[in-house]
Amino acid sequence: MNVRNVIPRDAIPSIDDPTFGDTYDGDSDDLVVAVASSDRSRAYPIRYLHYHEIVNDELDPETEEAGKVPIAVTWCPLCGSAVVYDRRHDGRTLEFGVSGKLADDDLVMYDRETGSEWKQSSGECISGTFDGDSLSVRPGTMLTWREFRESYPDGVVLQPPGGKSEAASADDSPATIEYDSSPYDEYFSSDGFGLAAHRGEDAEREWERDDELTPKTVVLGIEIGDAALGFPLPRVVAAGGVAQVTVGERDVVVFATEADGIHGFADPGHSFESTERGFVADGTTWDPATGMAADGRRLERLPTRRLFAFAWQDDHGADAFYRLE
Repeated sequence: MNVRNVIPRDAIPSIDDPTFGDTYDGDSDDLVVAVASSDRSRAYPIRYLHYHEIVNDELDPETEEAGKVPIAVTWCPLCGSAVVYDRRHDGRTLEFGVSGKLADDDLVMYDRETGSEWKQSSGECISGTFDGDSLSVRPGTMLTWREFRESYPDGVVLQPPGGKSEAASADDSPATIEYDSSPYDEYFSSDGFGLAAHRGEDAEREWERDDELTPKTVVLGIEIGDAALGFPLPRVVAAGGVAQVTVGERDVVVFATEADGIHGFADPGHSFESTERGFVADGTTWDPATGMAADGRRLERLPTRRLFAFAWQDDHGADAFYRLE
């Protein structure tokens, strides 16, 4: 693992006191990280996360007896990596910030309680008090703002906190954020990957594979126990838009379409078939993005990671990808 310091700590400021509202100032096709809640589900626009990368938040209690659930909504633009973590670890509630370091081109977070450093895409502590430990992943997914509003009409959306961020600057000094400007559009549309590609430097990483995957192919990563399997979006689309496999000891179903992205759920044992109306099984139609059936049932969303293929391969190796049978 290659760890290097790139910018000063907290030059990209985490959001530690998030506020939410009913309205969003962006476009209907803007991507958001969606987190379902027992009260009001929440949307965290990628357009804001480009400049903050971490939101330290709390979800409402899942039961009357339970306390609020502390979560970290995390995003690494270089890795296209969106992961929601539980901030509770080893009896403590941690608050995370942006360390200014990269590990294999991935965001390195640090916790403000111990100073331990954590690789964002994997959730593994790479130095400090919790060295070798891993954070627990919570269910979350990526939707468009339109899909979120239609699926969770009572949901709320993160409001822009403003301030300054290094991501808004041409150098390492934070500059005033303008959320209408997207600092990663050119990177996302290019063939290169990693920090060098983003900065237009010569030392770009190489990608050597003997299949159709590109380094920035979107992958949905599922980990059950010691088992890990990454589902490349185009491979699931090629399989008819649905993959039903066992990961570890858990049966999972993954849906993927070019329009709806890629989403993972616990497999209820139905045989899903892609039709013009959607995915049909057990006498009803299922929405691939939300897991909601036309008859009111909803599939259990699994804890997953959405990221680029190169980041999943960095963490799990070249053989940890779903393949068509």
